[in-house]
Amino acid sequence: MEASQTAFELLLEIDRRCRLLAADLPSQESRLQNWSGIGFRIAEHWYVAPMGEIAEVLHEPRLSAIPGVKPWVMGVSNLRGRLLPVFDLCGFLGHELSSQRRQRRVLVLDHNDIFAGLMVDEVQGLQHFKLDSLVMTPPPGLPAAIAPFVQGYFQREQVWGVFSSFALAQAPDFLDVARQHDGRGPLVTGTVQ
Repeated sequence: MEASQTAFELLLEIDRRCRLLAADLPSQESRLQNWSGIGFRIAEHWYVAPMGEIAEVLHEPRLSAIPGVKPWVMGVSNLRGRLLPVFDLCGFLGHELSSQRRQRRVLVLDHNDIFAGLMVDEVQGLQHFKLDSLVMTPPPGLPAAIAPFVQGYFQREQVWGVFSSFALAQAPDFLDVARQHDGRGPLVTGTVQ
């Protein structure tokens, strides 16, 4: 570098060197050809939720019961000062939640006015797929209860259904959490955990 370079010439030189070094980085186009999501299990089926639809993944939190709700509403937890209702996604879909408590995880959904935790049997972490391998039909053996929330699948070692938590958050059945009162007593539930 010469001492007589002006500030502008120095910036041009830095720009030139940066462009040379960046030539080996993957292009925007090649990065867009991959798809990433959070892999999880419900019963014996594997799903993957798009990265932008899951705010975070939690271990099973301590819950306080909510009276007068459907059985798949597990309770409410405090998540950094916000009340997080936690739903048994397996129960909502007609499956029994795994008895292996250490494997259970909560997928946190924070979309529009919906802030909710979705308890699943197990989470397999971040999963990456080639975008061109996405099959835009229902996966084979897809349970009917989850079909409205699955938007295609990837095949790698096993079938990974693409689960949309945003579609779930708009489903009237999911939003209707109040238990129907039969008139035979108070609507109260026991303490959770």
